[in-house]
Amino acid sequence: MTMTVDPATMVAPSQRFIVLATVSATTMLYAMAITVANVVLPQMRGALSATPDQVAWVITFNLVATAVMTPISGWLSNRFGRRNVLLLGTVGFTIASVLCGLADSLEALVFYRILQGAFGAPLVPVSQAIILDTFPRKEHSMATALWGVGVCMGPIIGPTIGGAIAEEYSWRWVFFMLVPFGVLTFGAIWMFVKRRPVRPPSPPLDWLGFLALAAALAAFQFMFDRGERNSWFESPETIVECTVGFLAVYIFLVHISTSARPFIRPALFLNRNYTIGLILAFMFGMLNVAPLVLIPSMLQELRGYPDSTIGILLAIRGAGNLISFLLVIRMAQWNVHATLAFGFLCQAVSGYALAQYDVNLTYFGVAWTGALQGLGIGMSWVPLTLIMFSTIKPDFLDEASAVFHMFRNFASSLFISICVAVVIRSTFVNSVELGMPLSEFSKILTLPWITGVLDLGTVEGLSATSAEIKRQAAMIGYINAFRLYAIIAIIPLPLLWLVRMPKEETP
Repeated sequence: MTMTVDPATMVAPSQRFIVLATVSATTMLYAMAITVANVVLPQMRGALSATPDQVAWVITFNLVATAVMTPISGWLSNRFGRRNVLLLGTVGFTIASVLCGLADSLEALVFYRILQGAFGAPLVPVSQAIILDTFPRKEHSMATALWGVGVCMGPIIGPTIGGAIAEEYSWRWVFFMLVPFGVLTFGAIWMFVKRRPVRPPSPPLDWLGFLALAAALAAFQFMFDRGERNSWFESPETIVECTVGFLAVYIFLVHISTSARPFIRPALFLNRNYTIGLILAFMFGMLNVAPLVLIPSMLQELRGYPDSTIGILLAIRGAGNLISFLLVIRMAQWNVHATLAFGFLCQAVSGYALAQYDVNLTYFGVAWTGALQGLGIGMSWVPLTLIMFSTIKPDFLDEASAVFHMFRNFASSLFISICVAVVIRSTFVNSVELGMPLSEFSKILTLPWITGVLDLGTVEGLSATSAEIKRQAAMIGYINAFRLYAIIAIIPLPLLWLVRMPKEETP
């Protein structure tokens, strides 16, 4: 099966790259919002008196809001036009960024981040649909890679500038810095993205299907965000959230299978490549954002790195991403399966290497593993996109792109919650185990070459010992999270070879 470009949405060849640059800047704006927030997570935790799992809500609820709103991007595009959706999304995103900077409590900040995620949700799938609709199919790998180059500039610019600004002023300014980028992006969309020809009116939104899916995503996110704090299924809250989640999934699946005009057409999942690609996209999403949450907290809490240094280290990850997009076009044209496998393997190796470090990890150790992560993300993105959309008909393009990004974003928020829970649980368990030898009956503590400079007979000595135990226990928690990261990166490898790419590509 081959896919042709809709002639009604084609633009002149001389204008294609202007459109590409515009939608790349639009997507870069959203990518910047995620990465700059990660840099200042430790600072926000102190300023807002939040625990590690609570401050992670700033990231997870933004992602889950994006995941909830992403599936209706296709309907919004058909109903109001892609250009109008991008313009409204950019305006709402920019205003929400200002409100984030003005937030005076964790609850307010999380709420404004939800608004930011909701307005930013259509930016990526609509931009991708515009690119795939603007360029002939034979140029999709090139256009997607160039789009990726623009997109990965967000994780380079955002942390570098944001970390320096946050260290000089405060965490609030990393949100204010998004405003001028939002204004410039709005102007570019207004000038260069043209209206599509008028299409027949789209059917009404399937509210039951949309609300059921939204309820399922929100319930499961709440369950994993608060599960560790509530002792999981020992808490009635977790049981209720789990029940609501599965009930909402059941209602959603039954509804789209029986409705005449479902929210998401089941026929979309009959496409072999697309369905396998969704599974791969879920795994890809799990790997994409989690290190951006774990590494800043680990570096500042355990090593005392300043925000500017953390920003540079995250920017190095973006630089690895940039390098990958300069290589991936040729590699994907040579062999899509091998390129995607290489991307997942890079992330697996990075996770394994991070899991081998101790609390004395170095700047270089974080830098090269981060660059390898970025390389793996870029090497995975383009072939994954080609696999999923190689056999999608133009009529399904908006819908397919929205579902793809919904899976990716929800997987990111879910895995962040899981990793944070692993760190908290491991820290607690290992603090207890490491502290067991600290007893007045322990003879080994009387030996000076064991205790070193610590005098356990004083309050200061006991306090320093307790702090070091917690520090070492926390590092074990991060190591366990990175081990899980490496395992997740290996799981998709057997699925890659089930994909069958078209033998012929027609423009």
